[in-house]
Amino acid sequence: MYIPPAFKDDIESIRATIHGARLASLVTATTEGPVATPLPLLLDESEGEPGVLYGHVAKANPQWKLPPIGDALAIFSGPDAYVTPSWYATKQETEKVVPTWNYVAVHAYGPVEFFQQPERLLDVVTRLTNRHEGSRAKPWAVTDAPADFIAAQLRGIVGVRIPVVRFEGKRKMSQNRPEADRVGVGRGLAASENAADREVALLIPVPV
Repeated sequence: MYIPPAFKDDIESIRATIHGARLASLVTATTEGPVATPLPLLLDESEGEPGVLYGHVAKANPQWKLPPIGDALAIFSGPDAYVTPSWYATKQETEKVVPTWNYVAVHAYGPVEFFQQPERLLDVVTRLTNRHEGSRAKPWAVTDAPADFIAAQLRGIVGVRIPVVRFEGKRKMSQNRPEADRVGVGRGLAASENAADREVALLIPVPV
C-alpha cells in the first residue's frame, strides 16, 4: 500500500482499526491468480508480536485448497468519506484544488494456515460470535444451539490462521492540507446527512 509519511498510522491505531472492522478481505496469490474472500477476522494479541489473525471460510470455497504463493494479505477498512473541494478555504483563494477521499485502511501480511480440527474451529467460531454478540442486550452464544448441530456446522468450514509478520496502516484525514482547509473539511463532513461522513469528521485533525 502506498503510504506517504504524513498518512502513516501508528500501531495502536492499526490495532484499533482491526478490532473495529466488521469485515475484512483475505487475499492469497496462487498459480491460478489472486483469490479473495470477504470474512470477519479477529486479532489475537496474546500470541506474540504483532499477533495472529483468526477466521474461517466455507469448505466449498476453493481458496483454502489452492497453495498460496508467499504471504497472505488481510485488508481492513475503517471510516471513509468523499471530500469536495468546495470545503477548502484554498478554493476561494486560488481555485487550485481537486476532490479527494479520506479513509483509514490496514493491510496485514503473514503466512496463512488452513485447518479443520473441530476443537480449533469451535474455539474460533466461539470467539468470533462472542465478539459480535457481546454488545447485544441478549447475546446469542454458540452453546445456545444443540451440540450435534454445531458439530455438523463445523464440518462445513475451514479455519484460517495468519501469524502477522507485518502491518501497514494508512490514515488519510486531510493532514496534508492547511489548517483552514482541514477546518472546512471537518465542518462540511459534520453537517452531512450521512452517518459515515460524520464519523470521518471526528477524525480530521483540527485545533481544539
